[in-house]
Amino acid sequence: APAATTPGTDRAAARIDVPRLCARIEGGYRISRQEARALVEADLADLLAGANRLRAFFRGDVVEFCSIVNAKSGRCEQDCGFCAQSAHHETTAPKYDFVGAETIVSAYHDAANRGAHRFGIIMAGGKTREELQAEVRRVVTAHQHDRKTTWCASLGMLERDEIAALKEAGVTRVHHNLETSRRHFPNVITTHTFDDRCRTVRAAKAAGMSVCSGGIVGMGEDWEDRIDLAFTLRELEVDSVPVNFLNAIEGTRLEEANARFPLTPEACLRVVALFRFIYPEPEIRTAGGREKHLGEWQALMFYAGADASLIGNYLTTYGRPPEEDVALVRDLGLRLKFDDELRPSGARTPPRSALPAHPGPTPRARS
Repeated sequence: APAATTPGTDRAAARIDVPRLCARIEGGYRISRQEARALVEADLADLLAGANRLRAFFRGDVVEFCSIVNAKSGRCEQDCGFCAQSAHHETTAPKYDFVGAETIVSAYHDAANRGAHRFGIIMAGGKTREELQAEVRRVVTAHQHDRKTTWCASLGMLERDEIAALKEAGVTRVHHNLETSRRHFPNVITTHTFDDRCRTVRAAKAAGMSVCSGGIVGMGEDWEDRIDLAFTLRELEVDSVPVNFLNAIEGTRLEEANARFPLTPEACLRVVALFRFIYPEPEIRTAGGREKHLGEWQALMFYAGADASLIGNYLTTYGRPPEEDVALVRDLGLRLKFDDELRPSGARTPPRSALPAHPGPTPRARS
């Protein structure tokens, strides 16, 4: 697929009435692909104002944080072009088997202390072995009531009965990204199919499990691919949509992607906003690569429609201190889940207020 083009070339499409479209969406309307294409070309300030309006309407002023632990790293047999843990790549990513219950539980409590509402156990591999699934079930069952922070799992391609067993053990959500559009998928992954990914999502929904599924932008896809991904996630009715921005890792097949297909802060914000317009109801969760590609623009991810974020470190790369994200949410006048537990004794509760209807002047691009 061709690289993503820069918005702004089709001025006829840019004349879409964003406030009117927002009002229709608030009334239950689902936008068309043609309208989504027009939004790609819309004025950035208008687009963010609309996405912020939809976030406030559908999600309120509460931001949810999640955190993860890389419980089994490296030596993955899949050839995902972006992944440092693939055995097909030569990278410096750590390689180790199951870290054990003590490490997972310690990471869980640390995440809870730092503001995470959800905590995910992540394991490398196309499918996690049954004995390791059993370990996950045992850990969650033993500690599911320790804190308010809930347990999630990302264990590769799973069947309905396996997901049902995780749910019975206390896992509240399964994570399984589609990564990109059906059309672009073979350019990124060849050892399994787009349908394999969708099958796991459908199995989780059939088992009554909440599903977190999204993708990565910046892998050479174009705006049509990004629209297709959002529409597929809407059709699958996933509950949370993580939006990752490729942080290209040396040694992977896509190690030069950031240079070949650069992501500007504006493009990242447009992607988040576009997902909110196409699928307005669920959590839109900014995740990997936001520090690298948004930088000082990170506050605008909430204006762009995000209402959730992954905090702390990622699978093989470092994030920023969670305290910075907690401070950012409070400075914006938004509310954080569990805020009362995190606030120091005697500290004043920030005023309850949504973000203003318009994000104000667009900050200058980073040099």
